[in-house]
Amino acid sequence: MTDVRIRMFVADDKDWLLEQHRFLYARDEGFDETFGALVSDILDDFIAHHDPERERGWIAEDDGGRLGSVFCTHTNEETARLRMFLLVPEARGQGLGRRLLDLCISHARDQGYRDITLWTHESHRAACALYAATGWQIEDSKATRSFGQDVVEQNWRYRL
Repeated sequence: MTDVRIRMFVADDKDWLLEQHRFLYARDEGFDETFGALVSDILDDFIAHHDPERERGWIAEDDGGRLGSVFCTHTNEETARLRMFLLVPEARGQGLGRRLLDLCISHARDQGYRDITLWTHESHRAACALYAATGWQIEDSKATRSFGQDVVEQNWRYRL
């Protein structure tokens, strides 16, 4: 991975991103098909309705192969939302996640948002460690059952 580039998400990336979410979360977390349905709905909504000025999605790739993604979406005039943050296993641990996270935060700041939020699960330890190391704060945490699994959901916030 010597020449990783980050480009804008296009609709043709949907199938790859959906398949990666379905496969990796089923394999690593035991998530059922309801997770894939949620990801599909999020991507369909983004493709059909996103504001191209305020909302962006990015794909990281190396030699034409996709490695990961991150999205910055609009919650309200003051708050953006980080979504679809994903790295394939072979791209982890090399600083690419930090690059994607920084890009999303920078975009939100440039668009005049005051903060950015995200929703995740406690079991995503590497991502949560990255959030904590870069100044994100946990707003709340609760045990629940989602996607066929007992999970601990977390909501995080970053002040811009």
